Amino acid sequence: MSKVHNDEEIKADIMNKLMRRGCWRAKYLPLESLVHWISRKIKRNGKRVRRIIRSLVKEGYILVHKGGKTISLNPARSREIIMYIERIVRERPLK
Repeated sequence: MSKVHNDEEIKADIMNKLMRRGCWRAKYLPLESLVHWISRKIKRNGKRVRRIIRSLVKEGYILVHKGGKTISLNPARSREIIMYIERIVRERPLK
């Protein structure tokens, strides 16, 4: 598994994980599961992942459900989300 370095790549990975699982609007993923999965990729840094998720919520890319315990992608911004993920993945160097 490749290591993720900057915040932009982490944002793309978070949104890509949600998109691959089909988590749009009413289908959501537990926040703890997502934090655990992403924090393994960036050397167990859960605080950084939570900070990035909060910023995605403020930017309107992610919706929060069940009192902040679950999250999903905002379908109103689906085109932007897909373009963002594709741009970051294209820029990522192959190892």
